[in-house]
Amino acid sequence: MSGTRKTGGRGAPTPKRQTGGAGADAAPAGSRDGRRFLTGSLAGGASPALAAVSVSIGHDRKLALHDLRGSRAHARMLAAVGLISPDELKAVEGGLDVLTRRAEAGNMVWNPALEDVHMNLERALTDLVGPAGAKIHTARSRNDQVALDVRLYLLETSEKIAAELGKLRLALVGKSVSAGAAPMPGYTHLQRAQPILLGHHLMAYYQMLSRDQQRLDDMRPRIMRMPLGSGALAGTGLPVDPGLVAAELGFERLSENSLDAVASRDHLLEFMSFAAILMVHLSRLAEDVVLWCSSEFAFAALPDSLCTTSSMMPQKKNPDGAELMRGKAGRVVGDLMTLLTVVKGLPLSYNRDLQEDKEPLFDAAQTLEAVLPLAAEIVLGLEFDFDRLREAADDPYVGATDLADHLVLQGVPFRQAHEQVGALVALAQREGLALRDVGPERLRKLCPKADPKILGRLSLEDLIEARSTSPGGTSTRTLAAQIEDAKADLAARFGGEAAGGDVFAARAARAAPAGARAQVPPKKTGGGRPSK
Repeated sequence: MSGTRKTGGRGAPTPKRQTGGAGADAAPAGSRDGRRFLTGSLAGGASPALAAVSVSIGHDRKLALHDLRGSRAHARMLAAVGLISPDELKAVEGGLDVLTRRAEAGNMVWNPALEDVHMNLERALTDLVGPAGAKIHTARSRNDQVALDVRLYLLETSEKIAAELGKLRLALVGKSVSAGAAPMPGYTHLQRAQPILLGHHLMAYYQMLSRDQQRLDDMRPRIMRMPLGSGALAGTGLPVDPGLVAAELGFERLSENSLDAVASRDHLLEFMSFAAILMVHLSRLAEDVVLWCSSEFAFAALPDSLCTTSSMMPQKKNPDGAELMRGKAGRVVGDLMTLLTVVKGLPLSYNRDLQEDKEPLFDAAQTLEAVLPLAAEIVLGLEFDFDRLREAADDPYVGATDLADHLVLQGVPFRQAHEQVGALVALAQREGLALRDVGPERLRKLCPKADPKILGRLSLEDLIEARSTSPGGTSTRTLAAQIEDAKADLAARFGGEAAGGDVFAARAARAAPAGARAQVPPKKTGGGRPSK
């Protein structure tokens, strides 16, 4: 988005919340000395205790570039309707240029005595250009000013998060392509249930993240409503033209109700709900990665660059990246709960409680900005042990459901088929046999209508491919269809490159972190096992 600069690196740690304070570069003098910067009809100074909780510059200064951009559009509108002169506009724009350069360079000096980013910038502008700067707040309240700033922040932040989310979805498709026809056990209750394709499991996360992408896309029209002009709550009696501001800032429409414009935070709640759901999905992915990389599962390994060791036990290789991704879901869910609690009992219109909306918003957004690139690196860095996956998938009894389905095709009601196969499994377990090895006599005794030939159709490949007629089921055909649909969706978002053949596997190999071995689809050997 024009007029703002992206800050922070891909791997930047999630910033620690600031509470009340103004930060390291804030001017120390006058922050809590009781002097008021706005007096109005009030007499005397403010209580130091009130000042201690009123200061928000420590976190809302993040809105500085958005505030300056909104002020520039507002000043041009004031000039267009004759509320400031062309010379005053020229002075104001020159001052805003200076402040923008300072903010971009991190050279602003923030004064806690001025409470927030809006008054700090207004005072700085007035110090630079004189009386013209004092006119910038004409026909504007901090209530509609901050409502505008936050919407501009959300629009920019959503674009950055959408890009990183797209890269993660791309990584999952690439990994699914590179996994080929490798089988793995599918689980319910964390117990082996039925064999599936590894790519099918990975594409399940792609589907979750695609819905997250849709949620992010869907909220944009509701963010694209311009609140400036609503004033403190009832609009303004001055001859303003908010449509000019909306056009310059790229908003699609004006807010329909001034009370709603300054008092509602459902667009923040919608974004934070999206963020919480996304983090829950990432937490589930992280949990799978932690399990897969454990000695007990041994399905996969991560490169050293994404792990740490123990401060005491030098042999340890801990999947800390995945664990932190899992852990940070809790703080984002907490951010959503914080804002829901803040707004749940507020009467119309604006109340100072709403100052508390920005810290949880910023925390949720910054957590996503840090975690999404990490998640993509984790997916690309996973090195799967295809032999181990196949061994685990080839559980002696995973064909039980298919045997029950066979009986259904022979006319046995499913509930009876379920009981018959359950008894056969119990017999096989007592005798230490795999289900496919029970033999025709045992089969006929407990499953009278079964065709003995079914015992020869319980291989891993047979069990997986039997799901080819089930929409969204696990089979090479249905997985290929999922991947093609994903390629088309990503190509529509990222351009033609994403549509091409094995570009996903190639990009996964190129983007894998140092130390991660490139993978190729497993090939069947003479014994029917995929190569590692």
